Amino acid sequence: MRSPAQASPYPHPRRSTPNTCARVQDVPPAATVAAGHGPDRPPVAAPAELLRRLRARTAADPVTHVERVPARAGQPAPWPGWVPEELRAAFARRGVVAPWRHQAEAADLAYAGRHVVVATGTASGKSLAYQLPALATLLADPRATVLYLAPTKALAADQFRAVAGLELEGVRPACYDGDTPRAERDWIRRHSRFVLTNPDMLHHGILPGHAHWSGFLRRLTYVIVDECHTYRGVFGSHVAHVLRRLRRQCARFGRTPGQALAGSRSTPGRALAGSRGTPGPVFVLASATAGDPATAAGRLTGLPVTAVTEDASPRGGVTFALWEPPLLPADTDAADPGVADLAPSRRSALRETADLLADTVAAGVRTLAFVRSRKGAEVVAANARRALDEAVPGLGERVAAYRAGYLREERRGLERALLRGDLLGLASTNALELGVDLVGLDAVLICGWPGTRASLWQQAGRAGRSGDEALAVLVARDDPLDTYLVHHPEALFGRPVEATVLDPANPYVLAPQLACAAHEAPLTPADLELFGSGAKEAVDSLVEAGALRQRPTGWYWRHRERPEVDLRGEGGAPVCVVEAATGRLLGTVDGGSSHFLVHPGAVHLHQGVSYVVDSLDLEEGCALVHPEEPDWSTHARDVTSLTVASVRSYVDAGPVGLFLGEVDVTSQVVSYQRRRIATGEVIDTRPLDLPARELRTVAVWFTVSPESLAAAGVEPADVPGALHAAEHAAIGLLPLMATCDRWDIGGLSTALHPDTEAPTVFVYDGHPGGAGFAERAYRTAAQWLRATREAIAECGCEAGCPSCVQSPKCGNGNNPLSKPDAVRVLDVVLANLPPAGPPQQPGPADAPDSAAAGSQE
Repeated sequence: MRSPAQASPYPHPRRSTPNTCARVQDVPPAATVAAGHGPDRPPVAAPAELLRRLRARTAADPVTHVERVPARAGQPAPWPGWVPEELRAAFARRGVVAPWRHQAEAADLAYAGRHVVVATGTASGKSLAYQLPALATLLADPRATVLYLAPTKALAADQFRAVAGLELEGVRPACYDGDTPRAERDWIRRHSRFVLTNPDMLHHGILPGHAHWSGFLRRLTYVIVDECHTYRGVFGSHVAHVLRRLRRQCARFGRTPGQALAGSRSTPGRALAGSRGTPGPVFVLASATAGDPATAAGRLTGLPVTAVTEDASPRGGVTFALWEPPLLPADTDAADPGVADLAPSRRSALRETADLLADTVAAGVRTLAFVRSRKGAEVVAANARRALDEAVPGLGERVAAYRAGYLREERRGLERALLRGDLLGLASTNALELGVDLVGLDAVLICGWPGTRASLWQQAGRAGRSGDEALAVLVARDDPLDTYLVHHPEALFGRPVEATVLDPANPYVLAPQLACAAHEAPLTPADLELFGSGAKEAVDSLVEAGALRQRPTGWYWRHRERPEVDLRGEGGAPVCVVEAATGRLLGTVDGGSSHFLVHPGAVHLHQGVSYVVDSLDLEEGCALVHPEEPDWSTHARDVTSLTVASVRSYVDAGPVGLFLGEVDVTSQVVSYQRRRIATGEVIDTRPLDLPARELRTVAVWFTVSPESLAAAGVEPADVPGALHAAEHAAIGLLPLMATCDRWDIGGLSTALHPDTEAPTVFVYDGHPGGAGFAERAYRTAAQWLRATREAIAECGCEAGCPSCVQSPKCGNGNNPLSKPDAVRVLDVVLANLPPAGPPQQPGPADAPDSAAAGSQE
């Protein structure tokens, strides 16, 4: 455990005041009462004392590390001279007397016409950095317009309330999204000068209807891209091209999609609005702390971007604990004799989080618990309510769940109840990670690694009332990455957050986006330069497919209907889940997951009610279900084959080879297991008849010579289990290096692959054309595989468990697996791979056209 003097220098994002700007007073009296800090609320124990009480609830100490981050004073800066008095007065009415230094720096850059990304911690006041130049321009130029983009409707709505609350004459802010009534949309197009929307609406509504938006786009001065670190993978790659399409339309209506006038101190609205051929709108991006934000923002926008990363906002101290649930005894719940035969496992992170939430609420501590899934949030809230009601009848009413899918009125009501103090505990998905301005929280519980360090700090930063001390607890799941992190705090503290991974050159993203652009207006050679590398090849493929027609003036869209493009890459149209007896629509699942989640016989949960799937009609996109409460759960099993299509780059390391290239993956769900809920015992395996799916994607893979494995003590019969275990653990640890989740990637291992003619482990992106994750794995291979090796070797189990080599999504039922031999395989790989990373060299043109099936996740 580090002492305060050894605390990490990493600037924990913290919410220390309702709006993080220099203020007349930290929390005005009215805000104090609204936040529930009045005299009727008892004082809350200090974080260290609260943590001591929580640790005392179990015999074995579950805390593996405590990090103490001290408080930090803010560094205010004077208002920039170009900020009009009217705008200063509006912020003064909200208690803001001066900006923090990073806010003023970013605002100055944007006002000077420089594209800028401000990448600082949670509650550091990034919104002021883009509001200042945008609103100053709107006040100075009555014709200028501003477009604000957020990844969620909730965040856009929150920003709308903030801008509207300034009561600035002539700004006329408005939200334009799928919930906007038709009657209001015409008014917004004609009159609003500050439009708040999301990339989906820009893609589906504004850009296809650009003729109706011509006046707005002609005068567009700023494009604000909030929480830009969320635009990663396939989604981020699509959004990158949506922004290029926006720049293209600005050029068509009078703006050149180039860099703004650097160094100009004039008002961008006055200098640029309405003048054909002048530089286009200035892009201002806001991000959580991220690795290399300027490069990521530049890749997202296609423009040179300056980064502001020094956080000058104040923050309170935080005590951050890493919590590993205890191992369950072999005879836990041994009413069923099958339990004793199960591999040892840890207490569920959901159950542990629910108990911690109940304990903090019982202590009067206002707590927010982040849970990865909607179902998990409901389970945590229900279990915490039950425990509280058993202790004090009625106390459970002060805990609730919060997630997407609730009506907007329900969500706003829960937020108000938490701020007033009517609710003391809330179990939420990451729906509360962004957008909702919550203050007054004392503690945050994070149930399972949220996927990235950026998300971890976003969630932890929700704790802290009025600059007071706060507690954050990361509760580890029974998962290789979670286990690794709670035993390697240096991987979390004192480390920069991940770089955002996206690949706009992905042909499976680029070609559909070019089709959308062609539908909006014929493509020209200059447009291809705007869309970047691979655009000409993608256009040629669209011409060959009959989607585009080439004419002397450009490439024209040939069809009457517009292209259907899914920005979020969810694998096709959603499948409706319908109750057969009543015809009631229960909900939807995305097409890519339907084979696993709603196959015939699957158990489907909806709002705490259990249903069993009767049939799945993929053509109609409908799964029929009936209510049933079976004592078993279902787990789909699939088989996968993989063919190497081409090699981009490789490392020849003697007995070890490391490769990056394109692969063709064929997978098919062939059966499902029914398992007892109480014990995990397999009841039976039932066949399924579902079509195979094919995927061309990007993979990283390594090969190991049989001779080197034999020399390391791996017997030939144990090679499949060794490679399979190494594959599972490598997939589990890749999110440590790339901004992905293990469900974004897949893998396959085989003792002899026809294309490589050697024992091989593949890890591939689970999206057509790749999402950038395999490339990141290739570049950090030595670091990634070393962490994988440590996670396996340091796990306390004997033969392998979910904390190291077992996978929750293994198509082979986690068989075969050999934990000790996986360590030996990785020892061989690490002993031969260069530690500095692979050189970037081209690989052979193409690999043999063959396929191999092996153990896969």
